Amino acid sequence: MLVTGASGNVGGAVVRSLIAAGVPVRPAGTDPVRLAARHPELAPVRLDLHDPSTFAPALRGAAGLFLVRPPAISRVGPTLGALVDAARDAGVGHVVFSSVTGADSNPLVPHHRVEARVRACPSWTILRPGFFAQNLADAYREDIVAADRLCLPAGSGRAAFIDTRDIGDVAATVFRDPAAHHAAGYTLTGPEALDLDQVAAVLTAELGRPISYRPAAALGYAAHLRRAGLPMAQVAVQTVLHVGLRRGQAAEVDPTVQRLLGRPGRTLAEYVHDHRDLWAVPAPARW
Repeated sequence: MLVTGASGNVGGAVVRSLIAAGVPVRPAGTDPVRLAARHPELAPVRLDLHDPSTFAPALRGAAGLFLVRPPAISRVGPTLGALVDAARDAGVGHVVFSSVTGADSNPLVPHHRVEARVRACPSWTILRPGFFAQNLADAYREDIVAADRLCLPAGSGRAAFIDTRDIGDVAATVFRDPAAHHAAGYTLTGPEALDLDQVAAVLTAELGRPISYRPAAALGYAAHLRRAGLPMAQVAVQTVLHVGLRRGQAAEVDPTVQRLLGRPGRTLAEYVHDHRDLWAVPAPARW
């Protein structure tokens, strides 16, 4: 199985789950040397979504393709869409795309257009996870470490945060029996919906210092992301998704993870406990 984004949260989790399931896996990314260091037991390949000449060599002999959209890519047609077309032309047996919740009916998110291309393949499955628990270690980490706070335009909205480790396990389940999951779209959530005050409480309990939630205005949040250096397209998508929390777009707890895996999904508290060192405050320098 060829796994794109193998150095990221979702792709990396899929690689680890496929290894654990005994499914042959080929990690793909723009830096094979880095991937080889991360997965020394595997043979990574170079795949650059901006360079179609890398598609055919990476896809050669692959029985399946796991596809994830890098947040910085907004022009999905000549990148992800072209890779999906190349996979279809190469006879790749099954394509699994990690989309987002609601993308099937929301043309404003780039994933909507990728889903249309994936559905043109002979055999496919679309995963639609909600908000990642790993956001706490990526998009939210700097504010947590530097200011002991979460600052998001989510109001009092709730999210059923999903651990990407569970997404990896679902992907491995699909690839073990693609026929059983052909043409399926799965909404994936965690086992409980929390508002941001509750998320802050989870962090407070685990880290032993007070973490607070401060609701932000959408424009102020977008400006914050721009100052952090994010491209405008990524800022727009990230802001829209978080504002959607106010309208309950991520609050529903879906039973699909438990149904597919035969166990409950990991809770946000489990994720924070397993990775608590990520939010440690650096010790003051000694002079």
